Amino acid sequence: MLIAEQMTPAAVELALDVRQHTLLRSFVTFAERHGDRHIEVTRVLEWATLAPSPQQRRNRLVTVRRFALVLAAEDLRHQVPSAEALGRNLLKRRIPHIYTPDEISALLQAAARLKPSDTIRPLMYETLFGLLATTGMRISEALALRLEDVTADGLVIRQTKFQKSRLLPLHDTTRDALDKYLLARRRLGTLNSMLFVSAMGAPPAYSTVIAVFLRLARSLGLRGEPGQTGPRIHDLRHTFAVRSLDQCQPDHHAVGRHIVALSTYLGHAHVTDTYWYLQATPILLRQIAAAGEALHQGAVT
Repeated sequence: MLIAEQMTPAAVELALDVRQHTLLRSFVTFAERHGDRHIEVTRVLEWATLAPSPQQRRNRLVTVRRFALVLAAEDLRHQVPSAEALGRNLLKRRIPHIYTPDEISALLQAAARLKPSDTIRPLMYETLFGLLATTGMRISEALALRLEDVTADGLVIRQTKFQKSRLLPLHDTTRDALDKYLLARRRLGTLNSMLFVSAMGAPPAYSTVIAVFLRLARSLGLRGEPGQTGPRIHDLRHTFAVRSLDQCQPDHHAVGRHIVALSTYLGHAHVTDTYWYLQATPILLRQIAAAGEALHQGAVT
């Protein structure tokens, strides 16, 4: 099958935005002119370096790399070029901290001990941090939740980073914890409709939540003194994604389907943003590599 025939609307939509479609078609024409039936790293770099400026060359590389990630999930014969094949990216992503279950448990317990103990504040932070860990939602999405967004089917995320609403089903234990908080929340009797509120009945500011998290993380030894790097609250989202992939079957077809579903759940703009998490799942990567090697050996014997 020619590469162009694999440019299905679904595959292209998963990988790229509209502005990159023209670039991708240009590469496909270039590759097929050389007789390629699968994406090859050498051909990608050859085509990318034809662009006149470093930024244009990088845009070409990123465009084809995103498409290659989608195709490689279904066919391992497609090669995926390194994101740094043309040099290091100055905007390279920070490597996330993947929390252990014990670290998350300790964080929630520390939140439950916050003062004043006779207010909703400790339970609010325990529930908020627990929800971030068990759903992978963004902190901004959690703080934007309203009481009416809690439904029988899960949480309705309306104010998202990319303006796309989505529904997050909840595990039974997560739902139980949320129901416990809702009982206390409704007892406040405030007219404010926000889900998460402080002891005064007003929603906490983003900066306040971050400050509380940092203080708790330092008290647990997860972070050093102010100014030093360490685990972030956003790493709870990364941890959710990685743990989800850890549970996936190593078959590359299953991985592809799982990542598409996870991408929707997390609210990613591109499925390739979700593929990035594979680098933090070494066990699954080794299993995929072994499966690919077995496929290769079968093809040459």
